[in-house]
This record gives sequence, structure tokens and C-alpha cells, in this order.
Amino acid sequence: MSEFEFPGVNLAVTTPFNADGSIDFGRFEDLFERYVETGVDGFVLSSGTGMHVYLSQDESMELVERGSKVIRGRAKLIAQASALLVDDVVARARHAAAQGADGIMVLPPFFEGPTDADGVFDFYSAVGEAGIPIIGYNVPHAVGVEITPSLFRRLSEIPQFHTVKDSSGDLAKQASLTRTGLPVMNGADPLVPYALYAGAKGLIWGGANFAPRTCVALVRAAKERKWDEVRELWRTLEPSMSLIWEGEYVQSVYAAAEMTGYGAGAPRRPLRRLDSSKVDALQAALKDLVKREKLAS
Repeated sequence: MSEFEFPGVNLAVTTPFNADGSIDFGRFEDLFERYVETGVDGFVLSSGTGMHVYLSQDESMELVERGSKVIRGRAKLIAQASALLVDDVVARARHAAAQGADGIMVLPPFFEGPTDADGVFDFYSAVGEAGIPIIGYNVPHAVGVEITPSLFRRLSEIPQFHTVKDSSGDLAKQASLTRTGLPVMNGADPLVPYALYAGAKGLIWGGANFAPRTCVALVRAAKERKWDEVRELWRTLEPSMSLIWEGEYVQSVYAAAEMTGYGAGAPRRPLRRLDSSKVDALQAALKDLVKREKLAS
């Protein structure tokens, strides 16, 4: 098997919005440049954390175009290409490839789409015709389709299907995917150090929006098998990474990023800013992390 293409921290980057709900592309480019400087290995544009489902296809494509211009080959670029219609997924995928993206992330069919293995296989086979590496997306509680180890093995027969991002939040199930011997990416913030120890090849990490330097440091320590250092870094990260996973994930990431200096404005409607009753708990969870991010800058 060739070397894995998406190692390290792939930041599921937030999409900045103006007060009127339009995309703030100026702030997007500024944030992107700051994140590149922290040593982030790759970026997922129009991610779930970046409010993919509340962006038009044209907006998603423009994010990819602008992101590609800012990165200029300094990090990997992954575009989420998920959509209800297969033809729309393929169109997004071809556009991403034309912009120089290194890969696309794609949910399996959802909202009354096929849930059987044959249907899921046919879907990803069609997407593969776009000719760009595919990262499957395992988030069964959200879409009703689970990528099991047996389905993962079958999907890996598709030349363009390279890996699965597992956001199930279930370490045992992620470990079962890892035991296939195929590359797996962790997408569950509270599992990061455990997933790395269990053999995850890379991360797609929404929480890294508000702590990019610490997240990069943790992953580099894990790569060097400095597990004592990983544990110490995780003690700083764990309170916030666990808290945001408990609910209102996107709103929590946007709020935390404001607190640590990587603000992207408020989420787009229908989401609202994080409820004030939850802000104090988030600030408390971030206390030590804010200090470390500033020291590391």
C-alpha cells in the first residue's frame, strides 16, 4: 500500500460569516493563512464544522477556489462534496479536482437514500468517476448508514476510495475498522489520543479550530511515540474536546474559536450563537488551553 495521503491534523475549518449571514471571504482568507502558519497538515473546506449543509453549492465551490489560492501547496486540501444527488456530488468532486484539491470527503447516501451495501458501493463507485481520492464519512447517527469493516474492505476495491473518517464516537467500532489493516481517520474529538494509539492514520478535527497549535503538537508527539507528552497535552485539551461533543457541536466550536482568537463570527441560520447558559462552562474548560495557545504562538 502506498504512503497514506492525509496524515496529521486535517482541520475541518469553520466558515466565517458576516452579521447578515453572508460568507466573510476576507476573514476566511486571513484565518486560513494563520492556520497554515500553525503547522496544520491539511484543511477540509465546507466541512460539517464549516456548516456544509447550510451552504449553497456555489458557496462551497468558491470556498474551495479561495482556499486553494491561499494554501498554494503548503498543506493538503480536502473538499467536502456531499450532496443528495449523485450528479451533484460528482460535479463538486470534479470542481475540487480542477482547483487542485488533494481529495474529497463524501457522506454515504442519506435522507432516504440506499442503505444496503450494494447501494452504498454503487454510490461511491459513481463518485470515483471524478478521478479524485475519496474519504468516506462514517457518521451513522446522522445519516443512518454505517460503514462496517466488511463494507470498508469492499469500498477499498474502488480505485479512488482511500480511507474512512470515523465520527461515530465509538472507539471500539473505530478499532474494528482499523483492524482491517486499511487506513482510518478519526473524526471524533474526545477520542483523539486513543485513536492515535490504536493506529488511526490521520485526523479530521473540528475542535482544532480553537487550539491549532496544541493539536498539532499532540499529533507530532504521537507520531514520535512520546506518549507521556501526548498525555500531558491531552490533559489541557480534553475538558473542551469532551464538552463540545456533548451537544451543539458547531455552535460550541464557533464560540470557543472566538474565545481563543480564531473567531469566525456567528454560525449561519438556522443555527444560533451558543446559548449564554453554556458559555461559562466552555470558558472554564478552555482556561488552561488559552494560556498554552498564547505561549505557543
